[in-house]
Amino acid sequence: MGTGLRLTCATLTAVVALTGCATGPVDGDSLARDSAEQQAARLNDKLGHRDRVRDAEYIAATEIAPSATPVGWSGRTTGDEKATVDVRFEVTVPERDVVSIGDRGNSAGSATRCYRYVLQLYRYTEYHEIGCPAIATPPVPSASPVLTLPADAKDRLDAALRTATPDTLASVVRAAFPQDGIKVDTVTREGTLVAAVGVPAERDCIVMIKTADGAIQQVGYKRVQLEPGELGCSVGLFTNPPR
Repeated sequence: MGTGLRLTCATLTAVVALTGCATGPVDGDSLARDSAEQQAARLNDKLGHRDRVRDAEYIAATEIAPSATPVGWSGRTTGDEKATVDVRFEVTVPERDVVSIGDRGNSAGSATRCYRYVLQLYRYTEYHEIGCPAIATPPVPSASPVLTLPADAKDRLDAALRTATPDTLASVVRAAFPQDGIKVDTVTREGTLVAAVGVPAERDCIVMIKTADGAIQQVGYKRVQLEPGELGCSVGLFTNPPR
């Protein structure tokens, strides 16, 4: 029996050495707080660099992970404006028993932490912790559809060019794409009709030409030319392509 006691004490000494003389389970509330902080950091990385104009409500509705809850939003990412989205993280940690030597297990715990994300066009997202608002059931954000070219845009532009003449080119193409926010740019160059249609804010663009013999073809281009400061969605993608 004495030998067994000595072995038990030796084992206990080794365990204490391995665990830094810590006793008892790890605090579950502390683990939950750390987990919420880690989730907040991952969301900041996900929101990342902003290169599209978006309302804060759109961001809250489409870019926040299901494990988090948007609790407030305002503004939009355009020009010098900023969008803010407040997000609540609720974490519950179940109790976990010791399963091996050196493992302390942990008590059950929970934590609720809130963070404000600040988003600005052509900037990386920043965030900081805020006090959680007293909202048990916050409103659910909704996302208005983002304007894009219609699915049949190529067919529309093809059909418009088939009937267009140098005098009617601009009006015919605009009639095919009447929506506000869709840019139409046209020109006639040495008998060739050139048309570019797109949504500049979304870097969405189609360029087509109709040659003097009536042949119609789509024009390729480097997508970097759609970025701000470049040619953008314009006939220049065909008439004056970068070298």
